[in-house]
Amino acid sequence: MIYVRKVGPHLGHTRQPHSRIIKLLLMVLILIISITLTVKLLNIDLEFKLEDLRDLSHEGPDYSITRSIPHEKSSPAGKCGLPQPCPEEHFAYKISSGAANVIGPKICFNGEILIGVKKTSGLGINIAVVNGKTGERVNADSFDMWSGDVEPLVQFLTSIQNGSIVLMASYDDPASRLNDEARTLISQLGSSHISTLGFRDNWIFIGGKGMKNIKPLEKHLKNDKSVNKYGDWPEMVEMDGCIPWKQD
Repeated sequence: MIYVRKVGPHLGHTRQPHSRIIKLLLMVLILIISITLTVKLLNIDLEFKLEDLRDLSHEGPDYSITRSIPHEKSSPAGKCGLPQPCPEEHFAYKISSGAANVIGPKICFNGEILIGVKKTSGLGINIAVVNGKTGERVNADSFDMWSGDVEPLVQFLTSIQNGSIVLMASYDDPASRLNDEARTLISQLGSSHISTLGFRDNWIFIGGKGMKNIKPLEKHLKNDKSVNKYGDWPEMVEMDGCIPWKQD
């Protein structure tokens, strides 16, 4: 007698879980291999591109791009440090008194330093005389009004010719030795403060002799210990601008 063995449904499915696991492992392995190869290819390509960039930076033409920034046109500066040039038929000037007895005065006219820096200034009253037509320096000197003699100052003032522009700046004490004659001569040049100029006052002045078209310019700061900036001396005074030529 022949017997036929029947295999139940539960026996036919016993191998299916194992085959699925194997398939899943194969798929994961293939994925890992694919990712590894892709990363290697990307690294090789990146290294190649970087090498090319390094070669370009050392050889061949320059491929860099330079941005051109247009420069705004600035107006030319004026003489004596003025921000802009003076009008035609005008001279530039800048004048400052001394500061205490430490920093000397400075007089610049038409771009030339007449008093100060290399042009040594002196205690007392510093004076520069220029030609009112050409702006050229005629004379410059300082006069000690604390321990000096007023007579050289009087002689200097008397020698000033018509058609001259006169610039004055104080340093330390401009007044102790001044007499009436010297004050009168300076007032005739256009000063309105010379009559009250006192011990250690700070003072600057621009006037002229025979210069009808020039308006005198002046600054005066009194010595007052209660408000002085430098103890026994007031603050420095200064001014700048343009002054017209002498008109015939």
